[in-house]
Amino acid sequence: MMELYYVEDDPNIADSVKEYLSRKGFQVTVYHTLSKARQALSHHVPTLVLLDWNMPDGQGESLCQWIRANWKELPVIFLTVRGDSRDIVSGFQNGADDYVVKPFELEVLYSRILALLRRSGDAAKQYLSCGGIVIDTNRRTVTLHSEEISVSAAEYQLLLYLMQNRGRTVTREKILEQVWDVNGSYVNNNTLTVTMKRLRDKLHQPACLKTVRSVGYRMEDAV
Repeated sequence: MMELYYVEDDPNIADSVKEYLSRKGFQVTVYHTLSKARQALSHHVPTLVLLDWNMPDGQGESLCQWIRANWKELPVIFLTVRGDSRDIVSGFQNGADDYVVKPFELEVLYSRILALLRRSGDAAKQYLSCGGIVIDTNRRTVTLHSEEISVSAAEYQLLLYLMQNRGRTVTREKILEQVWDVNGSYVNNNTLTVTMKRLRDKLHQPACLKTVRSVGYRMEDAV
């Protein structure tokens, strides 16, 4: 199921859009302020962001700029009131991929979302995230709450493998096999222990990276 973050302060519009897109197979999460949306994006990257331009805590362009600084390929559609061409120009200047003018038909919005996803693909697959940690698999970078973290090749591969298996417990033996052995680097359990410790230290002991005693590790959002 594709995830969509909808940043909208009007609860009536938000509810109708959410209900309609949910029937179309999207998992829609609504945020009524830019700050809430920014906080959510810092923890998890969706398939697409639908962004209202006039929000109670600022203009949508500020969030759009921040998204582009962190996730260049994440599709963004912004909503603007009819006839306000300045918002449209500003939106494209700040990184929006498309726009829809209010008031809009739900079918029109849906068709624009599908058209954008056909052009961009599911960019969210490029970004693996958990608990504020985000891997950009194209750029091979790791960020923690939008701050880039310098990791070694082994640390990156370890984190990537755990992210790819998010929600599943992975045994130490499987990690050694997939992270080191497949590349011809046959190491022992101590290497994994040391690499994991260094990775956890760099990520400030993240609660989402869990140890399953006597078995292995699991990535999952802390509750």
